[in-house]
Amino acid sequence: MKTIAWDVDDVLNDCMRTWFERTWLPAHLGCTVGYEQLVENPPCSVLGCTKAEYLESLDEFRQSEAARQMEPVPQVLQWFTEHGSRMRHVAVSAVPLAAAHLSAAWVIRHFGLWIRSFHFIPSLREGNLAPVYDRSKGEALRQWGTIDAFIDDNRDNLASAERFGIRTFCFPRPWNRGTASLAGILHELTALEGA
Repeated sequence: MKTIAWDVDDVLNDCMRTWFERTWLPAHLGCTVGYEQLVENPPCSVLGCTKAEYLESLDEFRQSEAARQMEPVPQVLQWFTEHGSRMRHVAVSAVPLAAAHLSAAWVIRHFGLWIRSFHFIPSLREGNLAPVYDRSKGEALRQWGTIDAFIDDNRDNLASAERFGIRTFCFPRPWNRGTASLAGILHELTALEGA
């Protein structure tokens, strides 16, 4: 049985869009930037803020009811409903230690029928004293043994997995200028079952 690893934020859900629309824009009423203009991640230069301001806002969002109520990406949830039981799945997220349990709860609530493992790499934050076990998602995935595919929105994460021979798919988002369509990626994942 094939094993697929999934990033959580901006792959299984629309974290950046939800944060931007529900947290950033209400706090910055003069902001004229739209979601599709967030062509960098982190979007500090696009939004005219410091990285510290961005992370503070994002971390506040992660603790909010809006984050808990995020819906899954509809096409991804539909794919899991139709094909998820034919493969094994693991979630791999880079999330602050203080919000990891919330992210895991969100994954299990929406994808727990199929995703049985949640692994996180603590995002660096001031005062974080967590030991470093993995320096990249690729290193974390290597510990799982055979991972047949990895889906992420961050090209650096994908490159770290490719170094270990893992097939990767770049989930299309404004900041990665992904050229593959989501429908195409999901079709290729379906084809893995017979490979």
